[in-house]
Amino acid sequence: MKILIADSLSKDCIPIIEGAGIQAVYKADITPEDLLKEIGDYEGVLVRSKAQITAKVIEAGKKLKVIGRAGVGVDNVDVEAATKKKIIVMNVPAGNVISAAEHTVALILCTARYIPQAYVSVKGGAWDRKSFVGVELKGRTLGIVGMGKIGVEVATRMKAFGMKVLGFDPIVSKADVEKTGAEYVGLDDLLRNSDFITVHVPKTPQTANMISDAAIAKCKQGVRFINVARGEIMDEAALIRGLNSGKIAAVGVDVYPKEPPENWDLIKHPKVMCTPHLGASTIDAQEKVAGEVAKQAVIYLKEGKIINAVNPPGKK
Repeated sequence: MKILIADSLSKDCIPIIEGAGIQAVYKADITPEDLLKEIGDYEGVLVRSKAQITAKVIEAGKKLKVIGRAGVGVDNVDVEAATKKKIIVMNVPAGNVISAAEHTVALILCTARYIPQAYVSVKGGAWDRKSFVGVELKGRTLGIVGMGKIGVEVATRMKAFGMKVLGFDPIVSKADVEKTGAEYVGLDDLLRNSDFITVHVPKTPQTANMISDAAIAKCKQGVRFINVARGEIMDEAALIRGLNSGKIAAVGVDVYPKEPPENWDLIKHPKVMCTPHLGASTIDAQEKVAGEVAKQAVIYLKEGKIINAVNPPGKK
């Protein structure tokens, strides 16, 4: 049996695969064309977010039994096509949690104090203190949309800053949200009462453009938004209108509808702090997700045991 590592996973996953008697082939820079040509030789394929496991790739994977995504989202895998071929698609839902939560905290701090803009100003030889007057976090309210694993970790950290935390999640129970010290509220109440709003929900038809002109209109004057989840959750044009009107004081964004971005208008706005999808980009997270997805794929191929499948047998 062979597993193709078709993306830039930590090479710590290779001994895990080979230790189980399965050949590991590491091709982090494989082209889409070569992937399509070669996938037929493999029982498993592991990816991050760059490699696209399309319906054509899945159709060409005549031996393919498992697709492993080293991370949470499976946007780059055609799960429906895999399911039709009875190929298991696995992710690692917990591996990136701490890194994503810490990156969220970093962007909250940046939006509060305009740190990137001040850095560029000083590096350019200026000494302009008055242009970067920020706000304290203590005593202000953070609204968290999505109280899953990452949302909970963000809540825990921001409580330590002395923030009041509001949490909204249509799936997580009020009791579970309030275990974190957050107050469970509806989405409209969260929008109306938060000074900072961060989103931690998956991309679905229900969450697409959740932060819209209508949502922003309900917010406080000078609200700050942070997105380390999925670019499609926030309407970029609505954010720009909010920034230009002064309704929004700052935006911290790590994710975009298209990556690399095709529309740079939001990124170039002077009150936007942006990073190139770095939420999971720590040595620690990459080692964890690579190791976990390799173990899961190996266990499935050797024992038939399914771990963290997004399309387990019987799921429609």
